[in-house]
Amino acid sequence: MLFQNVQFTLDRGEILQVVGHNGCGKTTLLRSLAGLSNYASGQILWDGKPPRENLELFRRDVLFHGHLAAVKLLLTPVENLRWFASTYCAATDQDIVNALHAVGLFGYEDIPASKLSAGQLRRVALARLVLSNATLWILDEPFTAIDVHGIDTLQQLLQDHLNKGGAVLLTSHQQVDIAQIKSLNLEHYR
Repeated sequence: MLFQNVQFTLDRGEILQVVGHNGCGKTTLLRSLAGLSNYASGQILWDGKPPRENLELFRRDVLFHGHLAAVKLLLTPVENLRWFASTYCAATDQDIVNALHAVGLFGYEDIPASKLSAGQLRRVALARLVLSNATLWILDEPFTAIDVHGIDTLQQLLQDHLNKGGAVLLTSHQQVDIAQIKSLNLEHYR
């Protein structure tokens, strides 16, 4: 048993950081909440209803960003985001280029992802946030492998999302500098 009796509410405009030591179940909790694993029992409510009652709406309203970049190395950043947009949101090529610029990848749009650094691959993945229309962002270690400028950019993306009525659930071993952040220490639920 990793954890038990975990209970919280996350409203629009709020950010919750799940904390705890390595192996305490942070990723398992996030994957379960996103509907990507069935390791947990209990109840999840989305807008007051179980997600299974309107799974299509839930999947459209929630964006999961795992701790791996999930970028296809044979594709360019533009091609990776074009695939994402075709599956998850409507975006033009100009929207995609703008998203890449917003995360600091100006000039890298058409370079094969295999030629990019770990931090640049992470930025390609984070550009999905710029394109997404999802209300809830579930982010597992989003600050991994990005530099100080990238951290500032990501924190601004998070703040902008909150200001627009979005919500964020994340894990991070780093300090997140957003005033309204709440914390859930998973070690209290062992």
